[in-house]
Amino acid sequence: MSQISPQMWDKVPPGAAEVAPPPPAPTYGQDVRRRLWANKPAVVSIGFIIALVIAAFFGPMLSPHTYFAQELKLANIPPAFETYTITDSQGYTTRFFLNASNFNLYQVDAEGHVLGLLRGGRKDIIRKRQPYTFGDTALTLDYGQLPVRLLHEDGTPLLPSGWSWNHSYFFGTDQLGRDILVRQLFGARISLTVAFVATLVNFFVGVFYGGIAGYMGGKVDAVMMRIVEIIATIPLTLYVVLLMVVFDSGLLSIIIAIGSVFWVDMARIVRGQILSLKSQDYVAAARTMGASPARILTRHLLPNSIGPIIVTLTMLIPSAIFIESFMSFIGLGVTPPLASWGSLTAEAVETLRAYPHQLFFPAAAISLTMFAFNFLGDGLRDALDPKANA
Repeated sequence: MSQISPQMWDKVPPGAAEVAPPPPAPTYGQDVRRRLWANKPAVVSIGFIIALVIAAFFGPMLSPHTYFAQELKLANIPPAFETYTITDSQGYTTRFFLNASNFNLYQVDAEGHVLGLLRGGRKDIIRKRQPYTFGDTALTLDYGQLPVRLLHEDGTPLLPSGWSWNHSYFFGTDQLGRDILVRQLFGARISLTVAFVATLVNFFVGVFYGGIAGYMGGKVDAVMMRIVEIIATIPLTLYVVLLMVVFDSGLLSIIIAIGSVFWVDMARIVRGQILSLKSQDYVAAARTMGASPARILTRHLLPNSIGPIIVTLTMLIPSAIFIESFMSFIGLGVTPPLASWGSLTAEAVETLRAYPHQLFFPAAAISLTMFAFNFLGDGLRDALDPKANA
């Protein structure tokens, strides 16, 4: 192909010698975002975490119930129930459901809203029966043998009319008649608060402590890491017990305990990263140009370690949530009437056989939240590593 001389440029038609420029190379941030959005479990986890945060902080405002209001007449109501329909000779229809665990009848409307507890006649303790009257229709609740039955006057069982969701208490009620859904959302607030505190402590204490130890090296590093090892050898449970001697049992003790010791793993990881990076040429160049150690650490070393720091943060958050739940489960966490996922689980264990739904919801919340943060951590680890998908 003949070349175009400089003298011929004016004679070439416009655009004849133009070549389309190559598309700009994606930046590191764009590449990270592309790899992260390609990871479906991580994307679903992000959506779940965002939904959990919104529900925890705004959900209780939209509910007509509070986390502490008790309604003993409506205790231990399930989230779904099998309804019965009775129509008397006057054409009056009564819908209700039977709670076979406590032998009570509750009136509901056609949409599934719980209207109240139905009062029956005097119980026959010997025969284990209780009469109920609906207009001119009489029923007998027979709880002498399982399954519990509702019988007509002629002894034939009353057949259910179908299943209905509980539209008054979507997750049911606990043994004191409190709404489980609202208490779940308040438990999410406490767990997310603990996660937020753990993130701040890990970032501001663990990152800079490990960064200083790794950059300084020598005796400074040895002394600082011995302190980390001493703190790590004392169990967190013992810290909480000791703090309860000084502070009242509750969320404050958990936050102080996590803030005191939860940063040691982050410090070790950041120290290892700084040790591997401080011998790089750009660090030597910055030191030659007169940059101070603080500037080198904050402007060069820590930004280049941001990938492992973020991944470690997302991995330590579910550990903090689990620690808070475990402490509340054994009675060292939040105190009533406050609710956390751990305290809800502890309360539900006592009635597991009769009301398994009360244990299912807090246990599922803990499990799903831990899965979400772990999947997000795995996705960030793959997205922040340029060599992962090379």
